[in-house]
Amino acid sequence: MQGKLQEIDIRSILQLIELGQRTGELFVEASPSEYWFVFFLNGRIIYASSTEGSIARLRDYLHRFKAEHTLDHVQIPPKAAVNAPEYNRLWSLLEQHKINPAQGRQILQGMVREVLFDLLSLHHGAFIFEAGAPLAPQLITFEITPLLTEIMTQVQEWKKLHPYLQSPEQAPTIVNSEPLRKNLPEPVFQALSQWSNGKTTIRQMARYLGRDILAVAKAIYPYVRQGAMQLSEFETKKAASGTAPAEDKPAHILCIDDSMAIQKTVEFILQNEGYQVTTIGNPLKALGQVFLLNPDMILCDVAMPKLDGYELCAMLRKSMAFRETPMIMLTGKDGFTDRIKARMAGANEFLSKPFAEKELLTIVESYVGLPPKSIPHNSPTPTSH
Repeated sequence: MQGKLQEIDIRSILQLIELGQRTGELFVEASPSEYWFVFFLNGRIIYASSTEGSIARLRDYLHRFKAEHTLDHVQIPPKAAVNAPEYNRLWSLLEQHKINPAQGRQILQGMVREVLFDLLSLHHGAFIFEAGAPLAPQLITFEITPLLTEIMTQVQEWKKLHPYLQSPEQAPTIVNSEPLRKNLPEPVFQALSQWSNGKTTIRQMARYLGRDILAVAKAIYPYVRQGAMQLSEFETKKAASGTAPAEDKPAHILCIDDSMAIQKTVEFILQNEGYQVTTIGNPLKALGQVFLLNPDMILCDVAMPKLDGYELCAMLRKSMAFRETPMIMLTGKDGFTDRIKARMAGANEFLSKPFAEKELLTIVESYVGLPPKSIPHNSPTPTSH
């Protein structure tokens, strides 16, 4: 089952999955940089994920239980699903007794509800449902119809807050604290004061408090309307999946592409910025060398002889050594199906060829950061063809 949201809406898609008691995953894409996964078991929702990084959203939810620091030491099981890293971490936290099952269920409920809120607000995009084995193990499953009824009401209520509130990604700032201090209980006022810094979004506040996005929006709406609070668009920085390189050492980028032109382009752009770069043209050779190279990030061509990029990505994701390494798929195609295959193989991003220098640098910097300024731009790095 696949198509465009202009032809069938999300509510109808979810109802069809429920009626058919389908098991598998639904992928919805609003744009190449904005997408969601929803996982099902017998027509019930197990879990839902968003574009947001595999750590950032879960860390927000753990904040409520004062357990966000536990993410820094969590061990991921070797048989974890490659396209649900956040879910893997949550289960690891449960197995290692960092959180209890009740807290895990609350977190999953919040994640599912916020994804449905986003999806039910969509009017344009594409979707595909892939039947398959369910995400396992399951902590809780959610009946679709009652959730749809409740979240649809929230979406309608949210629209009434326009134009003062336009997006859950807006971040409030207090410009006049007196009306808030006068009308709010002291603990609520203190919490709002702490988070209304122009850097904490409405969505994040909802996660911290364990409340729905609409409830938080309604609480601040009167003060935004009065001018006591201002809202600004705040772009949450993508959380890198892997471990950041040491501050005094440039990130090591591995490029696997059978095109010599692409190899040289990537090498030239990234080396000039101070990154360490290794390029390999043969995917089988890359598979043999990648464990020795231990790169901080992998750029991988989709269409290669003997072993395509999807297979290579999926194979590496099954290894504990590369479970968290950022992987970017390079392709001459820019089709919806290609992007889905990349996501399902465990890729973090999808970069269409030919790409501009700025596009490549932006995506690399978002995952491994800027290289140390002390690294010379012409520093020699190993290359293997």
